[in-house]
Amino acid sequence: MGWQSRTRTLQVFDTELSADTVEWCPLPQCSHVLACGTYQLQKGDEKQTAENCTAPSRIGRLYLFDCNPQPSFIPLLTETQRIDTPAILDLKWCHVPISERPLLGMATASGEIQLYKLMESQQGTCGLEYELSTGLGPDRLALSLDWSRGRGESSDVRVVSSDSSGSLTALSLGEASLTAVCQWKAHDFEAWISAFSYWDTQIVYSGGDDYKLKGWDLRMGPSSPTFTSKRHTMEVCSIHSNPHREHILATGSYDENVLLWDGRNMKQPLSETAVGGGVWRLKWHPSQEHLLLAACMHNDFHILHCQKAMEGQDAPCPVLASYILHNSLAYGADWSRLPLSNSTPPSPQEPPQTSVGLTESGGHLRIQYESPTASFDTSLEDDSGQYLPDQCSLPEKSSVPDPVSQSLSCLMATCSFYDHMMHVWRWDWSPEDKQKPSEPVPSS
Repeated sequence: MGWQSRTRTLQVFDTELSADTVEWCPLPQCSHVLACGTYQLQKGDEKQTAENCTAPSRIGRLYLFDCNPQPSFIPLLTETQRIDTPAILDLKWCHVPISERPLLGMATASGEIQLYKLMESQQGTCGLEYELSTGLGPDRLALSLDWSRGRGESSDVRVVSSDSSGSLTALSLGEASLTAVCQWKAHDFEAWISAFSYWDTQIVYSGGDDYKLKGWDLRMGPSSPTFTSKRHTMEVCSIHSNPHREHILATGSYDENVLLWDGRNMKQPLSETAVGGGVWRLKWHPSQEHLLLAACMHNDFHILHCQKAMEGQDAPCPVLASYILHNSLAYGADWSRLPLSNSTPPSPQEPPQTSVGLTESGGHLRIQYESPTASFDTSLEDDSGQYLPDQCSLPEKSSVPDPVSQSLSCLMATCSFYDHMMHVWRWDWSPEDKQKPSEPVPSS
């Protein structure tokens, strides 16, 4: 069976400061909530002398949005809150409610892990309230964080964070505290990423500026790693444990490769896929175990099909779709859990569009500004006004396995750095219609 892939931009939002992380709330009752974090380096006064020169400051802003994916609702996103913060390097929602509230964790340039709880106002909108924070130590940036309960299990909630000193910190969440359980030197330079195994939350993975991928068992103490891999040839900056398949781990690096691993054998990866850009973030799909979203810095965003690799077939993962409409470093990416209708409505002032297969024909970008909300809609059309899917390099259709047994529609949020833009877009993957409408029979 042939399959048809289509991506479509729904809304674009200018974050003003450089955007580097986006996260949809994973809790079903709050899956309409989207958070976006920014990072801006403010350089000191150029007239300052070397003696009185101060270190550059790093500022950030946390945005909160409400999303309504109904076809009749435009714009899709409504900004509900913005909070000025230290520069944000990572955001993660806890997959289980804490004290009956969704909880958002934030890794900041001030070296803190900050927690915010999501509250609902009397008007029915959601807003974040500061809950608590803990410092990782002086003169360091918190670079990443991960929650231990990525599979939605609620017992013994913990956080792991990595920082610019090369250290990892394991933290325990209490009723009113976030306490460091242990901290250790894990990498020679920046520890860009840290992540739990969601199947055994005593296991932690880390990647650093020293090109190394390491594993740690918290039960054994952090004196030495359980393994050290130099399989990546540059900085390791993304790791994500598969919440649906035990032992499966995805890692990404500045070396422009995504590696899939079986955690029981970290000597050799299951597969290696070149994606053409440094892999800053990796996200497994919320329900489809074989779909992986990759933010590839200099080469946009890609959806990989990992089924054959997970089954032990030593081959690169096919790229099912690519989203190419960002104009800067592709940093933040996440899947939404919101259900989507099978049809996509035309944008305002846009002619009705016809879904077509993947083609090689050229297109042009039309941008329509909606200045009151600092957002605009983007569409890719040909000269006749018909929709063209984003161009992407796909394997031959015969080599791409069916991703699911039926059509799949997904909502995504992605963000890019220097152009300070966040995009919300959808991906539709469906069987090609083999039955063409019958030709009218001319009358005799």
